[in-house]
Amino acid sequence: MTQTAGLMFIAKKIWDRTRALLPKDDWLVVGWVLATKILLFAFGARSFRILQDKALEAGPHPWFDIWNRWDSLHYQDLAKVGYSGLPTIKILFFPLFPWCVRLLAQINGDYFMSALVVSGIALLFAAILMRRLVQLDFPPEISLRSVWFFLIFPTAYFLHVGFTESLFLAFAFGSLLSARRDDWLSAGLLGALCCMTRPTGVILLPTLAVEAMHQGWLAKHWRWRWLWIAIVPTGFLVYLLINWHVAGDVFSFVHRKKEWFAASFAWPWIGIRNSFGSLQRTPNDAEIVGGQEIFFVALGLVCAILSWIKLRPSYAVWITGTWLLFTSTTFIESAPRYSLTLFPIFILFALAAENRFWNAIITFWSLLFFSLFASLFVRGWWAF
Repeated sequence: MTQTAGLMFIAKKIWDRTRALLPKDDWLVVGWVLATKILLFAFGARSFRILQDKALEAGPHPWFDIWNRWDSLHYQDLAKVGYSGLPTIKILFFPLFPWCVRLLAQINGDYFMSALVVSGIALLFAAILMRRLVQLDFPPEISLRSVWFFLIFPTAYFLHVGFTESLFLAFAFGSLLSARRDDWLSAGLLGALCCMTRPTGVILLPTLAVEAMHQGWLAKHWRWRWLWIAIVPTGFLVYLLINWHVAGDVFSFVHRKKEWFAASFAWPWIGIRNSFGSLQRTPNDAEIVGGQEIFFVALGLVCAILSWIKLRPSYAVWITGTWLLFTSTTFIESAPRYSLTLFPIFILFALAAENRFWNAIITFWSLLFFSLFASLFVRGWWAF
């Protein structure tokens, strides 16, 4: 009994010290992340067996292999052999995520599971940082509700698989939170890493610039440390240098996108008009390539407008700039997934959800389409 009591005492001490590492609300967010991850992978396995009417394929991790689709495969290829050993289409993918996967795979030898671990760890940071960022302007219940809607957004399954969304948002939230706390060097460094993860990371430059101007307007004085935001574009510069090294052209990614996807820069209404044209295709394409793309583009636009009225100017710049970047093309693709990075949407959802009716509506809509899209994804169908 004495030995057992001693072990219990040690375990309690460890638990108390672990709890002290984070505030109570952060631990709640961590619990949500882990619970949604477990439920998502369990749901995916059951959904696959029912809808495909076949067992999961044999392998070291069958419950996870069904999530190894689309861009996840490209990132693993980049992690294994780099850009030079692959077709030029791979230049469309930014380097930081596959570099992180490669680093971890040197330890465990499994590139796919390394991608899941990188995304999983990044999601924990992203969720915690988002809660802390939102709480700078709103009560704790609004910040928690924002994270909740973020985690159940219809395309939130991308946060758990081998895609870049989690890592990208972890750096974006970290950069914005550092700027809000007047740590502009960290804001610039994290912003540069964000730019090395996804193309929309460049929107952090005007976002941080507006944040600096807003703080300057409130404080009525200039601060030299705001100049650290000049570090942000260096992340994109790294990507351009990779283009030059691999293809001899810093803008090779522009030509490859036009070559492979017949997509080039255009005013947003051009791409939106073409999405409406997709409504005449087969029922599946009409809904996924047409209807859902249009809906999420419209959702992003409405929330961008509301952000200029309800939220901090820098957040409005972020959502507006990001929305313009992924809609300014002749062919809009993956708008539901890209909308996941428009984080002011979740703050606006949280504000609307103070009304119990809208709380129920937004929650039901999110969970219904989360389940639908995830079911399509694990079957290998196109789901953004």
